[in-house]
Amino acid sequence: MQQRTQRETWTTRLGVILAVTGSAVGLGNFLRFPGLAAQYGGGAFMVAYVCAFLFLGLPIAFAEWAMGRYGGMHGHNSSPGIYRVIWKNRIAPYFGVLAMIVPVGIYMYYVYIESWCLAYATRYLLGAMNFGADAQRYKQFFEHFVGLHAHGESLSTPGEGLLGSAVFFLVVCFILNFILIYRGLSKGIEWFCRWAMPALVICAVIVLIRVLTLGTPDPAKPDQNVLNGLGYMWNPVKTPAMLAPGEVPKSFWEGLADPEMWMKAAGQIFFSLSVGFGIIITYASYVKKDDDIALSSLTACAGNEFCEVVLGGLVTVPAAFVFLGPQIGSQLSNPFALGFMALPNVFNQMPVGQLFGFLFFFLLFLAAITSSLSMLQPAVALLEEGLGLNRRASVAVLGFITAIGAAGVVIFSKDFVALDTLDFWIGTFAIYLLATFQTILFGWILGVEKGMAELRRGAEIKIPEFYKYIIKYVTPLYLLVVFFLWLRQNFVVTSPEQNRIRQLFTDPVVGGMAVFILAVGVLFALLIAQSVKNWRRIEASQEEIVI
Repeated sequence: MQQRTQRETWTTRLGVILAVTGSAVGLGNFLRFPGLAAQYGGGAFMVAYVCAFLFLGLPIAFAEWAMGRYGGMHGHNSSPGIYRVIWKNRIAPYFGVLAMIVPVGIYMYYVYIESWCLAYATRYLLGAMNFGADAQRYKQFFEHFVGLHAHGESLSTPGEGLLGSAVFFLVVCFILNFILIYRGLSKGIEWFCRWAMPALVICAVIVLIRVLTLGTPDPAKPDQNVLNGLGYMWNPVKTPAMLAPGEVPKSFWEGLADPEMWMKAAGQIFFSLSVGFGIIITYASYVKKDDDIALSSLTACAGNEFCEVVLGGLVTVPAAFVFLGPQIGSQLSNPFALGFMALPNVFNQMPVGQLFGFLFFFLLFLAAITSSLSMLQPAVALLEEGLGLNRRASVAVLGFITAIGAAGVVIFSKDFVALDTLDFWIGTFAIYLLATFQTILFGWILGVEKGMAELRRGAEIKIPEFYKYIIKYVTPLYLLVVFFLWLRQNFVVTSPEQNRIRQLFTDPVVGGMAVFILAVGVLFALLIAQSVKNWRRIEASQEEIVI
């Protein structure tokens, strides 16, 4: 008879807080958030961002922590098992397919971007990133390094050997991730996050101090100074010094009226807090019965926001404004452009820029790897408790699946079509579905009173009473409204060339990646079905023993 494997637990409260913070703090904080803030010029975007944090991010984080510990106390660490405990319905565990495919699918392209960070940090450390004052050379290097514009190119820079090979750094990151994941929860993930998170913050603070002391580097451009750079992100309305040539200024209310901005702000909160990923609910299942999950949840969210708004926003946006001018927002083609195309030029113009370039991209690498480590734990938990596999076998299975997906992202790197497909259908669409399901599961099936009681047990802080109404009514409504606006934006308003459904049938790369996503989903559905059979067999045997 198959027995459940022995449950792991976190060693310390600090360990779980740093691990959950590490799962949230990543490239979304230091690249995506500054890119969006620059694109929308701060101000109104920050209002939408704060609203999304208060009405979506924090409530769903509370719900995931409470449901995770509740499921853990009933012997389950995987999302399918936890859903089955909360909702006594045959279909409940199969919603766990989303909770498996979201983190595993995001991992497939996230680890590739993570490898870019390691490559840039290594190149700065060895003095191989000095391309002179021409900003286009940094852009060209990045495009060639990742094979952006042509299929079949070797992803390497001629004459630079391994230093110019994107594939080499991807393999290094892949191996490092799986070594740490293989070591387990406390000896691998918790151990790494306990020193990586403080190191990340120290690196970011050093770079932040340097950025805030830049003053006005170019006397010929007095408007491009640190104060205007800070205002570019925080001022409700741009001043003339913050406007790009030919840019028409918008009022604060005009900025707030942009529905796309609200959708992107909500998406950023989901991405940066790791809510709707199936990660927090799994991490919370390993905490002890009377641990203060309310304080842990709030601390993890606050730590993420500090890294995102204070460190990520104040480093990247002001530095780019000072050296590249107010046109940075209009020139962003994707959230990663500011980091990999523009900032190397910034560091080249800084005193001791090679050192600060290394520190910046090394902190990006640390932020990325603390996030990627968390992404496979939900699937590991399912394979361990549902199928009885040991950690070595679980990691091997996931290594094979994610290696195929990551290879697809690399092989079909032209114009980031494969990466964008995974990011859209998994990193946006599936996350919204999963977050909506979990909100309804907590507020309407588990019951908000029972859920809040679980959240409050062992808590040293008091969650305000009105939050149960936010979780039950406001958050689901907010999610559904944003979701339907997003559907309208992407499936009705957009042109045929931009329609995501049409691309599935007209673009072979998009169609191929979609088939791969579907195949992975079917695989996880079969694994969940077998897990349910095993759980029922164990439960039946336990009932016989009791009788």
